[in-house]
Amino acid sequence: MDDTRCYGYNPTQMSASRTTVAAFTATQPVFRVEDFVAAHAGAGDRSPATSLTLLKRGVASGRYLHLRRGLYAVVQPGVLPETTAVDPLLLACAHTPDAVVAFHAALEFHGRAHSTWSRVHVWTRHRSKPWTWRGVEVVPVLAAGGVEAVLPGSVTRPHAGGIVRVTTVERTLVDVLDQPDKGGGWEEILRSLGMIEFVDVDAVVADAISRGRALTAARVGWALGLQKAEWHVEGGHLESLRQLRPLSPTYLDSSRVPGRLDGAWNLIIPEALPGLLAEVP
Repeated sequence: MDDTRCYGYNPTQMSASRTTVAAFTATQPVFRVEDFVAAHAGAGDRSPATSLTLLKRGVASGRYLHLRRGLYAVVQPGVLPETTAVDPLLLACAHTPDAVVAFHAALEFHGRAHSTWSRVHVWTRHRSKPWTWRGVEVVPVLAAGGVEAVLPGSVTRPHAGGIVRVTTVERTLVDVLDQPDKGGGWEEILRSLGMIEFVDVDAVVADAISRGRALTAARVGWALGLQKAEWHVEGGHLESLRQLRPLSPTYLDSSRVPGRLDGAWNLIIPEALPGLLAEVP
C-alpha cells in the first residue's frame, strides 16, 4: 500500500500536507501536539485524528521523539531518537502554551548567569507539575492573571532553531531579587548582576513597585545602589523604592543569617556578602 492510500489523500493533498508539516517542524524543534495538529489542518480539510495518525507514524519511523504527554521533538536526519539533543530552553518553553523562561534560566539566556543550571523555571498561568527529561528539570511557577494574558515583561526571541518566550533582563532582575532561591542564592545573583552592563532602570523600578512588597522593593533598591554608577541609577529611582522599604529592620532573606544593618533599606545584610561584593566586578 502506498503513502497516498495509507493517509487517504490524493497526491496533491499529500504534497501540501508534507510541505505544511515540514515548514512547521523546521521552525519548531520542540512542539506541542495541538500546534502540530493546527499546522497540519492548515494545509486543508483534515481532521485531528488524521493529524494524530501522521504524528504517530512519525514517531514510529524515528522522525519525531515523544518527550512526554502532548510534547514532541524533531529528530534530525542521521540522528537516532535516543541520542537526539533537545535544547533545555525550548523544552521548558513548550511545557505549557504560555510558558515563559524565567529566573536563573533567563539570566542564562541573556548571557548574564555566573554559572549554568540543569533546572529551568518557567512562569505559566496553567497549573502543572515539575518534570525531568534526561537531566533537565522543568519547574513551573504559577503566575497571576487569566490564562490568555501575556506575561508582562516577556519577549519572544529566536533560539536554537526555534523560538522561546523569556523574561526581559529587567523583569528577570526583579524576579530573582523577589525570589532569590530561584536565582541561585545571593552569591550567584550578585555575581550574575555584576555581569549586566545595562538595564532600563525605569522599568526595573516600575516592576518592583507594582509588586507591592516592601522586602522586594528594598532588595531591588539595595541592588540598584550596588550598581549605581554602572547602570546610571538616579537618586529619584532609589527614593521611589525607599518609600516602600520595610518599616523595621528585616533580614535580606528567610535564612535570617546574622549581619549588619543597611539603614537606607532597613535590610540586615549577611556578614559574608560585603566581602563578596568586593570581588564582584
